[in-house]
Amino acid sequence: MSYTGPEFDASTPRRPRRGPLTVALAALVPGALLGWVVYEALGDGGSGGEVRTASSASSAPAPAASPGGDGKVSGSTAARPGGSGALRGKIVVIDPGHNPGNFRHTAEINRQVDIGTNSKECDTTGTSTNDGYTEARFTEDLAHRLRTLLERQGVTVKLTRDGDSPAWGPCVDERARIGNAAHADAAISLHADGSEPGNRGFHVILPGSVHAGAADTRPIVGPSHELGVRVAGDYLRETGEPPANYIGGGTGLVTRTDLGGLNLSTVPKVFIECGNMRDDTDASLLTSGTWRQRAARGISEGIVSFLRDS
Repeated sequence: MSYTGPEFDASTPRRPRRGPLTVALAALVPGALLGWVVYEALGDGGSGGEVRTASSASSAPAPAASPGGDGKVSGSTAARPGGSGALRGKIVVIDPGHNPGNFRHTAEINRQVDIGTNSKECDTTGTSTNDGYTEARFTEDLAHRLRTLLERQGVTVKLTRDGDSPAWGPCVDERARIGNAAHADAAISLHADGSEPGNRGFHVILPGSVHAGAADTRPIVGPSHELGVRVAGDYLRETGEPPANYIGGGTGLVTRTDLGGLNLSTVPKVFIECGNMRDDTDASLLTSGTWRQRAARGISEGIVSFLRDS
């Protein structure tokens, strides 16, 4: 997801219920980088594995859903019930950003939708590495890995898109509605940034307080902040990827009020920009299946921590 032109608010994190995790964002950077533990990857394996398609994921796509003529999605991927883990009964919606088919449906994704504060495009094509590995492929692969880890904890997982379902989008307002309709205990939108080379690192985007039109984030600002702090801390610890050096003041946290996927959510939700696809250092990580497994593990652990205490 590119940062050309959006408005955003500087992060003003509050002290969460688990104080050490807030401190961890500042304290863990050197420790994580010096003590980076190399885990055995699941999926494609091998430290140099470069998976260029989403077909490497371990889970088969759910039945296809077809977008209607107005750009709305008439169906979405079915929720997958988790196993008998401790978090059985909890629901998480994973939103893989963008869609590989968006390039072929520019008229549909350029249609304006209401995000409460104003109107924005239904969706965008997303970004890619200089070698052509797209954000949409990255987010789908990561979503599959994350789903598998959460299901092992007993979580019921629903994806906003999977494989060829739908052919484009969904629109950002529909992505929020999928989480709302599922009564998700937590929702997360997966992305990778398209900033300038030299800008690297991750950041988690938190919803700001919005009360306008169809949007009212006031009930979810607090729990979303808690979710975001935990995801950021565990992501840093598992991947060694530093907080972004170009946004968020080194905290790895950014608050925004211009994203429909957050504005229209009625459940705790955050976005994560896993790294910058236009930076060679970050791109070498994002294109590695081994590293993506670490990323999935970090995100999963943050979500699991949030679910256990919420």
